[in-house]
Amino acid sequence: MTQNDDGLDSLVRKRIRALRVAQGWSLEELATRARLSQSTLSRIENGQRRLALDSLVTLARALDTSLDQLVETASDDVIISPMIDNTHSLMRWPVRSDPGMTVVRQRITDPPPHNPARMRAHPGREWLVVLSGTATLLLGERRLRVETNQAAEFPTMLPHAIGAEGGPCEILGIFDRDARRGHPA
Repeated sequence: MTQNDDGLDSLVRKRIRALRVAQGWSLEELATRARLSQSTLSRIENGQRRLALDSLVTLARALDTSLDQLVETASDDVIISPMIDNTHSLMRWPVRSDPGMTVVRQRITDPPPHNPARMRAHPGREWLVVLSGTATLLLGERRLRVETNQAAEFPTMLPHAIGAEGGPCEILGIFDRDARRGHPA
């Protein structure tokens, strides 16, 4: 094994133990859930037994995680700089763990549209938090006031629009892949 392989091996073992402890489970409880002997699990956690793919898959399921997350290594690029779109007064960050997700920071100055025909509906889900000011969220027939530090989450199949109320507001939105496609810019 190379030094990098040893580092990954050690990381995975620590991660298994940390996930077990975070759940409040004993070795015996995780071993039962993973259908492994307590001795085998102990040797896996302590580096006395080789990490086999079949054991990792079983442990990932028992720990309610994916194999990818169990063996994921730390990325050198922890800090992500935004892509800036001055035309639409927004900053956009991709979410690396889920390339379909996008985080957007936007300054809104216009009130929501008065014409319901200007509301959008499309597949997906959106989540937003108001960072400053007050936003008005039109959602179907509802008109919702969302103030600083309040959040809203909704399916985007409902016709929706957002605007500023009483002056500019800034929002931070999280869009799944389908919701992002439904918003031009």
